[in-house]
Formats: sequence, C-alpha cells, structure tokens
Amino acid sequence: MRYAFYFSPGPGEVLADLGASWIGRDVATGRAVDHPDLGGVGAGELASITGPARRYGFHATLKAPFRLAKGMSEADLIDALEVFADTAAAFEIPSLVVGNLDGFLALVPGGPVAELNLFANSVVEAFEPLRAPLSERDIERRNPDSLSSVELKNLLRWGYPYVFDRFRFHMTLTTRLAATDIFRVKAAAEAHFAPILSRPVPVSALSLFVEPEPGAPFEFHSRTPLVSGPLRKTA
Repeated sequence: MRYAFYFSPGPGEVLADLGASWIGRDVATGRAVDHPDLGGVGAGELASITGPARRYGFHATLKAPFRLAKGMSEADLIDALEVFADTAAAFEIPSLVVGNLDGFLALVPGGPVAELNLFANSVVEAFEPLRAPLSERDIERRNPDSLSSVELKNLLRWGYPYVFDRFRFHMTLTTRLAATDIFRVKAAAEAHFAPILSRPVPVSALSLFVEPEPGAPFEFHSRTPLVSGPLRKTA
C-alpha cells in the first residue's frame, strides 16, 4: 500500500466537478464519470489521453506516493497529518491556466505563488520521517539516467525528483500529446475549465490518497482542513 498527499478540490466544488468530467472519474466517490464531447475533442479521445490522470485522480502532487517506514502505521500518518494541519495556514492560488509542460497539458498557476511553494516544501519535509526508503526497483522506474544531478539527489533523499526548487504545481490533464494535437486539445481544455480559469483557488485542506495495491486506482482517504480553512474533514 502507498500513500500520497495531494491538493484536490473539495467535493461539490466547481473545479472538482470539471476535473472529474475531464478525466472520467470522481475521486471523492471513485465512480466513473461520462466524458463530455468537447469542441475538437470527442469523448473517446478524451478517455484515451486521460488514462494516467484517471488512475491517480484529479490532483496536484505535494508529497509523491510512498510506502510507510518500518514500524509506522496509518494511525501514525493520520496523527502526523493532524499535527501538520494545525500549524499550516490556508491561502489562495490567484489563478490557474492551462499550461503545456513538455507536451503534457495541466492546470498550473497563472504566475509565481510563494506561499504555494513554501507549503509544498513543508509537506515534503513534515511527512518524511514516515516514508520508507525507495527500493532499487522504485529508483529504476524513475529512469534516473534522464534526471539532472539535483533531481537525482532529490529522488534519493526525498523519494521524488521534483521537490523544492524543482517543484512545479500542476494538475495533470493529459498524457504526452503529439505536437500537432496540443493546440486543439489545449483549446478544448480552456473551454472546459473556463468557469474557474483566472479565478482564485483556495488551498484550504490537505488531501490524503491511498493506492491499495500496485497499479490500482488511487482512492480518496480524507481531506483535512488547514488553519482558517473553511472545509471540514471528510472520509
């Protein structure tokens, strides 16, 4: 079993509903959601290009999937989560836009957000004592030869290459697209997510997800409000 800490919008929020219909799965319930037919992108194509996003759920990674360290239990993880949430303040991302990350489309902040980077850093550090070291197989899956020296050090030290100065908040929307398809799919994504683009997005809770067995879809576990966060914990 693996755990991960994500940013995910609250059940019933517009961003959550739009994300669920885009990837074809509601992470709060685990249920399949019909893909819409969008201008230039049909439901079948959308299902094809959102496969990995559907498995992981609509989210932004804050602490990448990890196994618990020897001697640690889920109860220990929940206790650490409660302690962390009691000291982490809620804040807002001023806006999201559809970005192109080397051929992958994702929702990303419209500009730098210092509070977001500091928050992500604190999540990585706070739960590190509960993370089991990566196995050699885990490291090989990350294709270490393709990583920069800093990213490789991050992988070996923190279990994930893209932390701290390599972190980039993103809510994955697609697999890697052919260059000829990016403009068309990006336009469809911008139309689909138009109701929330360029509007503030609250980061008022930290979500815990679980992968019950290797390769299984990640399941929503709970959402714990941050200090001054308006959302209540759900399970």
